[in-house]
Amino acid sequence: MTQRLLVVDDEESIVTLLQFNLEQSGYEVVTAMDGASGLQLAKTQTFDLIILDLMLPEMDGLDVCKQLRQSKVMTPILMLTAKDDEFDKVLGLELGADDYMTKPFSPREVVARVRAILRRVGHAQNNHEDNSRSTSTLSFGNVEIYPDNYEVYLKGQPLELTPKEFELLLYLANHKGRVLTRDQLLNAVWNYEFVGDTRIVDVHISHLREKIEPNTKKPIYIKTIRGLGYKLEEPQLND
Repeated sequence: MTQRLLVVDDEESIVTLLQFNLEQSGYEVVTAMDGASGLQLAKTQTFDLIILDLMLPEMDGLDVCKQLRQSKVMTPILMLTAKDDEFDKVLGLELGADDYMTKPFSPREVVARVRAILRRVGHAQNNHEDNSRSTSTLSFGNVEIYPDNYEVYLKGQPLELTPKEFELLLYLANHKGRVLTRDQLLNAVWNYEFVGDTRIVDVHISHLREKIEPNTKKPIYIKTIRGLGYKLEEPQLND
């Protein structure tokens, strides 16, 4: 089945360029020229990935991203920003974007990034036929991960994680008890260099803690190892 992408950008030349190159790569592309239209499309239609510009009329990309996540739309979001500003990048990630690219960029780079994201989350997006839980399970404390179905449960209740949050939690769980540096996590989960931009890791760790930790100020699962990185531990729970 052809994967569907939504491109939201107010620059017609960029929309045309992205649409042409993505369609040449085999994707179906739907476009929107402002944030409000993009939000409506994303909430009413099914897409495998959204390419979302930061600066948009009607509603900016940050608001679109925030509203989608609040509406439980967990479609992967690749955010585009014309500014090489760490604040914009981090804020976009904090609001639920999965990845970002800074303009100007080459069409080939965008296609490669799209393929990398879809490759990581393709199983979750395209394989809904079997809704039963997989027998392949990872667990720690009150958390259960079903990798084959991209499902996470806390005390038996399903958690809403973005694709990137899921990938990060799965990697931590697969290396339970081991100290992982921020650079290790960047390379393993994002699959390319962010030139030392380890703040991305910290933002996603913070998101995970908000969703799985009983007390984010005193985490029992994801521990910070000062000066090194993070470690996922098996806690001693008092029932």
